Amino acid sequence: MTAGAEEIWFFDQDAGPLVRPYALTNGRTGPLRTGFTLITLVVAADPRTDTTRLSPEAAAIIELCRERPLAVAEIASGLDLPVSVVKVVLDDLCDARLILTRAPVRPADTPDVALIRAVIEGVRRL
Repeated sequence: MTAGAEEIWFFDQDAGPLVRPYALTNGRTGPLRTGFTLITLVVAADPRTDTTRLSPEAAAIIELCRERPLAVAEIASGLDLPVSVVKVVLDDLCDARLILTRAPVRPADTPDVALIRAVIEGVRRL
């Protein structure tokens, strides 16, 4: 086998080179925080953040979230990375205070629709 033939077997042209997820997360398999869900919103803490010293994945997340908040699922999709990898990188960015996150509103915390309708009716009667 030639050197060129040996290189071809571990990837194909469509898939690109193979990089294991643990290589992107320094061996971590999950975030230390448990607050990241698929719909947790993420935004850059400072849109002017210099990303030159960050890992490529972390820099890409900051770039995506500079202008508007994105959900964790959107970030993973935009970067074509597994959600588990994105959560670990987000965890690191949180530790460095480079991003802000907002957990989704729980259904129990939303106001009751019947109550809102009663308030509207009361206002109309005034």
